[in-house]
Amino acid sequence: MKKYLKWFSIFFFSIVFLALAGLGIYISINYAEAKKIKLDENALTSPSMTIEIFDKENKPIKEYNEINNSYAKVDTLKPYTLDAFVSIEDKDFFKHNGINYKRIAKAMLNNLKAKRLKEGASTITQQLVKNTQLSSEKTFKRKIKEVALAKKIESKYSKNEILEMYLNVIYFGNNCYGIENAANYYFSKSAKDLSIEESALLAGMIKSPSNYSPIKNYDNALKRRNLVLSQMYNDEKISGDTYTQAKNKKIELKINNEKKNKINSYSQSALDEAEKILGLPARQVAINGYKIYTYQDPVKQKNLESAIEKAGLNSDNAGIVIDNKTHAVSAYVGKSNYKILDAKRQPGSCIKPIIVYAPALNEDIIYPCTQLLDEKTTISGYSPKNVGNVYHGYVSARESLAKSINIPAVKVLSYVGIEKAKMYGQDMGINFDEKDDSYTLALGGMTYGVNILQLAGAYTTFANDGYYSAPKFVSFITDKNNKIVYVNKQESKKVLREDATYLLTDMLKTCAKTGTAKKLAALNNDIASKTGTVGKPNSKENLDCWNISYTKEQTCGIWIGNLDNTPISYAGGNQPTEIVKEYFLTAADNSKLDAPSSIIFKNIDLDELNENHRVVLANPYMPERYCQSEIFSKFNLPSDISKKFTTIEKPNITSKVENGNAVINFDAKEYLSYNFYNGNKKLESVVGKSGKQSISFPVENEKEEIEVEVFYTLSPQINHYEKLQLIKIPTRKVDNKWFI
Repeated sequence: MKKYLKWFSIFFFSIVFLALAGLGIYISINYAEAKKIKLDENALTSPSMTIEIFDKENKPIKEYNEINNSYAKVDTLKPYTLDAFVSIEDKDFFKHNGINYKRIAKAMLNNLKAKRLKEGASTITQQLVKNTQLSSEKTFKRKIKEVALAKKIESKYSKNEILEMYLNVIYFGNNCYGIENAANYYFSKSAKDLSIEESALLAGMIKSPSNYSPIKNYDNALKRRNLVLSQMYNDEKISGDTYTQAKNKKIELKINNEKKNKINSYSQSALDEAEKILGLPARQVAINGYKIYTYQDPVKQKNLESAIEKAGLNSDNAGIVIDNKTHAVSAYVGKSNYKILDAKRQPGSCIKPIIVYAPALNEDIIYPCTQLLDEKTTISGYSPKNVGNVYHGYVSARESLAKSINIPAVKVLSYVGIEKAKMYGQDMGINFDEKDDSYTLALGGMTYGVNILQLAGAYTTFANDGYYSAPKFVSFITDKNNKIVYVNKQESKKVLREDATYLLTDMLKTCAKTGTAKKLAALNNDIASKTGTVGKPNSKENLDCWNISYTKEQTCGIWIGNLDNTPISYAGGNQPTEIVKEYFLTAADNSKLDAPSSIIFKNIDLDELNENHRVVLANPYMPERYCQSEIFSKFNLPSDISKKFTTIEKPNITSKVENGNAVINFDAKEYLSYNFYNGNKKLESVVGKSGKQSISFPVENEKEEIEVEVFYTLSPQINHYEKLQLIKIPTRKVDNKWFI
């Protein structure tokens, strides 16, 4: 046994030794190659640069595309501003030569303990390399290049020069590259005038500009700022009194209104997409001379801007137009202190077509005319409510969707199943959190939500016969030599059957005519639409409102809200729908949402629908007044056919005698006529009545027989289907009393 363990130990340590030796050789070879990489000094020091962005006609988009247009000299900044960044990002910055080996070892140990990549160990110099010299790919080889270039920078520049270059290239969110731009945007001042708490806030943001945004995530930003202040205090960069005073101050922003809308422009959104495509930050996109060619349609862009401007909104908002055939973003407008496409908002009832009604139609669970009971209910512990706590009894799926009634939507989601519904949503570009597992999803209750690009993109599926493709801003990209380095090749995925897609579209056309989006009824366009309104919890105020509408040619989406969750005085059926209406009034769009050959119209039994809430096909003999024409997929037709007007069911009659009169009770059908006879004498007729009926007449003879004649109330042209049924009701006299 000991001999076995000895040989195993030798074998094990040999493997470890060889692995380490191999790793060492790999690092040595790649490090030697990395040392040969030429340092791009222009990328380090260029204070200002622009990116050329073009519309679909290859004409320059005349929007703000300048990167890092302001530069802050390090000797003009307050010492505490520099200390804030050094304390939180790289305490030993002035001691190491670009690589902090002690910090790397500590980070590796902590990561092993946590069994995940919990900590990084990049120095300020390494971060400068990442932001100016290399792509954003995460590979071991790239890390080796980063180390080699960091040492080159340290050998060529002083610490103050490195710190200055670093502060002028790092990203602070909202299109702010460099501390001067950040100070100007968030505080409307120069970086040299930043206070201690403002400096700490900006230093805290760079780890994750989205998570620590003082606009979007105030509480996170405040905690992070105070962490920076505590690090400065621990490093003896500020006194205890200064630390206490600074950490107790609220975050006070003064957003530069001249720049707030530029971060939500079409060109900025295209640039953000290009950064992901190229794997480069915007500064390097500019340095390398890349040119971005987009799908922007100048006419649609202008029309969308005009429609939103006409609404005179006093809150954050965004609008988007997507070409349904190409899945290209034709126009985009946004107004907010924060990047709207980086934010997630609750979609409200606009989620219903995506994860409730489309899946239910595609799974053959409902028809547009399916009756759903709208009443107070509880499903799996969830008790949904309608707007105003109003309940409507039985309503059709079409009406439920068109008028955005909540409880039927929750019921249909329960028929589909939450997991299956989420799969449909994911196939249409909607992302869910693992905590999104309750029936609140039917009403748009998500952990995080969606942005307008995702939501409008999902609706293009309905205009595209069930095919989804993620909408894009960028058509192609060229390098500084005009060589094409990227071309967008859209790949579509089949999500819904063509017939199910059209049934949903037909229901949403009803919404645009008589439902919550009825403001669109005045348009000549063949249009489908859905609205959504998100209320503030435990309040009558709203936080978000939407309208997503589409023709065969294009989808237009509008969102109104505030990213800081300030309540709004708008609702989905009002301002967003009005903006969509204004846009389509100027759109030369005569496209038709035509039904595919798989869609047919069938008559159903109207009484069966109203009385028993069942969808039953009418037989050929039923008069028109007892039928209702409904739309179906030929692949999913009702299996039952009405027997009305082919046979007459015997009426259920009960009788008694009161005060010498025979009293007869029975259930009448509106489409049947009833004549009561005593011999040849007609006693009474009941025609065109439905429900329980009661008639009475004197009893004259012992063992008297009363006959009832039942026949269809038919129009003259189909009289030959008339039926006659005789029902004898004997009476007798006992102790001078008449009985039936």
